[in-house]
Amino acid sequence: MDYKGIAEKIIELKNADSELRDRLVQNGQLGEGYNEEMEKLHNRNAEILNEIIDTIGYPTIDKVGKKASEASWLIIQHSIGKPDFMKKCAKLLENVITENKAETRNLAYLTDRIAVFEGKPQLYGTQFDWNENGELSPGLVDDLTKVNQRRKSIGLNTLEEQIEIIRGRAKNESQSPPADFEKRKKEIDKWRKAVGWIK
Repeated sequence: MDYKGIAEKIIELKNADSELRDRLVQNGQLGEGYNEEMEKLHNRNAEILNEIIDTIGYPTIDKVGKKASEASWLIIQHSIGKPDFMKKCAKLLENVITENKAETRNLAYLTDRIAVFEGKPQLYGTQFDWNENGELSPGLVDDLTKVNQRRKSIGLNTLEEQIEIIRGRAKNESQSPPADFEKRKKEIDKWRKAVGWIK
């Protein structure tokens, strides 16, 4: 198996994602709903990575190296239009983590992202969005004390510290809250139904 070639392909997919995001940030187009070009790229990357996973299993550090393994996780994290793929990867990631072949925090982020799209509370508070007051805040969490304990157990900072970091980053990127919070919420729910996150 040409793991080196596979690793290069995965990194290429991730780089295309990062380049598009940077361009959207520079043009002030990030945060205006799910950009169509970005959605297409995320879906295409997910399909290619899914084929790779069907061939080699989860792209672990021992197979493709740390850089490509991290890139795989990012592609999975961004494949929000593919609920079945994300859930499949969460199970695979859980299995390889027990063998110490991937990062535990990656599973925390992926688990939280799936929970948010399904309308369930997060376990680690890693997923943020604009609230009705126009502030970037973590989505619903199950219990703040437990969330901070879980975060600490996998080497993450406290949720309070993370809120400051996320809000600072948004400010640096000139991100702004949606003009109409309720309208955006309805659009997100409509999209979640359309792709299969909720019924």
